[in-house]
Amino acid sequence: MANREELGLIRGARAGRVEAQLELGKLYLFGSAGLPKSLPTALHWLDRAAKQGSVEACELIGMHIPLDVAVQSALPLGPWYERAYDAGVARAGLVLAQLTLGGPDAGAADPQRRAKALAALESAARAGQADAQWLLTRYRAAMPAAGPSAPGPARAPQARPMTLPSRDVASARQPRSAALALPPGEGGMLEAAWEACQWQAYLQRALPLARVVVASLASGSKLSLRPGADEVTLLSRCARLLEGGLGGLSAEPAEIRGFWEIAAAEHDRYAQMAMGLWYARMQVDGKRVAVGAGSANFKKAIRWLTLAGEQGMAEAWYALSRIYIKPEFSQRNVADAQRYLERAAEMGYREAQLECGNSAWRARRENENNDVRAVYWLQKAAAQHSAEALASLGKIAPRGQGAAFAWCDALSVARDLSATHPLLAARLELAAMFKLTRAEALLLDIKAADQGHCLVIDIRASYGRSKRRLVVVTNAQERHLLDRVGRLFDNVDCGPNGPEGNYRQRLYRLKTLVPDLGAVEDSETDAYEMAA
Repeated sequence: MANREELGLIRGARAGRVEAQLELGKLYLFGSAGLPKSLPTALHWLDRAAKQGSVEACELIGMHIPLDVAVQSALPLGPWYERAYDAGVARAGLVLAQLTLGGPDAGAADPQRRAKALAALESAARAGQADAQWLLTRYRAAMPAAGPSAPGPARAPQARPMTLPSRDVASARQPRSAALALPPGEGGMLEAAWEACQWQAYLQRALPLARVVVASLASGSKLSLRPGADEVTLLSRCARLLEGGLGGLSAEPAEIRGFWEIAAAEHDRYAQMAMGLWYARMQVDGKRVAVGAGSANFKKAIRWLTLAGEQGMAEAWYALSRIYIKPEFSQRNVADAQRYLERAAEMGYREAQLECGNSAWRARRENENNDVRAVYWLQKAAAQHSAEALASLGKIAPRGQGAAFAWCDALSVARDLSATHPLLAARLELAAMFKLTRAEALLLDIKAADQGHCLVIDIRASYGRSKRRLVVVTNAQERHLLDRVGRLFDNVDCGPNGPEGNYRQRLYRLKTLVPDLGAVEDSETDAYEMAA
């Protein structure tokens, strides 16, 4: 849901304010906490800003709107890609060529734009981009009488749009810049090695290419050599392998950080996460590390970690929660730390779930129901094979053991009562499944006890000697039984004024209908204390 600031941008954009349209387009382009990432919606607002003369909007369209989105749009986008190409955005040239020489804008293109589009296509082909080479070959084949540099409106092929064959569609969606020209087939080999977790083979091939990318970017201008998606992925993966000590190769920390900086600037979430941790001088769990010179810069760390979190990195939200509880952080805020911690837990990060469970358990004296919340998060962490969470669950919500629960072993007779006394039979089934004492089985308020992931066994209002405890629902069979019994008790008053009567009446009915249970000792005595 959009926040107040984003709603203000939406209102301003609808009112025609170019700066609001530009900012709203950026939010939809990269996604935010309140607005989802949507390239068609981003294109809509950036196009409206470009129509009002925003050069930055044209550059953003050229850098980030791929061919497939541009083709699906009914807007004439050729002028914006042309402006972006003129501003030095090399990756806009290929899309300009595809739109101008054979796409939906072909009929409206003037000779000057055609010449510029062909020049961009030839430049990309000379840089070694396979998709540009294929398109240029097809265009020349469609114009046998024309020279490579003399396209004209009458000669331009208009019958079929210039699209890539199926094997090249993915690369067209993420056009490369001139920073890197992968040898033919190299991209596929790198991807196959990465998917197969062959780290050494991947790094041996990728690291030299990554160094070429960095050298090319260092020698070029800021706009003309912006790395494409392939280059960003290459740098990010190389940095991850080198930093993790995988692949059998090593590099200087400064070189690894250089890979991270370039990839983070191009919105790679792993790189943003790494930059955030580097500035915070810590690990994900908040432990300090000696990285580089100087002290931690939490302001920059929070910026990078927030960007990574907004792209789906649960670890980034967990790291933010660790920053906000650090004593040395000037803006220390426990409430913000808890908010980020829960966000990471909701996204499935195991360590955050474990911490949420432990913190809720520690705060149970402030709110009695915090133990229910603790069990919920510990169950989530245990499902991800957390031994610590599993051990905590065994302490917080153990299954009944001892003499008080011995009578549960003799409850196989419950099914015989289902026809004549369904409520009692259901209670005995629950006792057998969840190991309840006799008083718990007879007095439990089924509807109030069921919390979905656990049962809250609390009969203190009717049986003063009892204690509140939790029982975890561990499998589908237990969940099915609870659902079935819950439906049976849906409109039944489980209190002493209900159809089952008070505890004395329920106990008398049990001993009368199942006399064998009277011989089972359960450490309970008939001299129980009844609550007022």
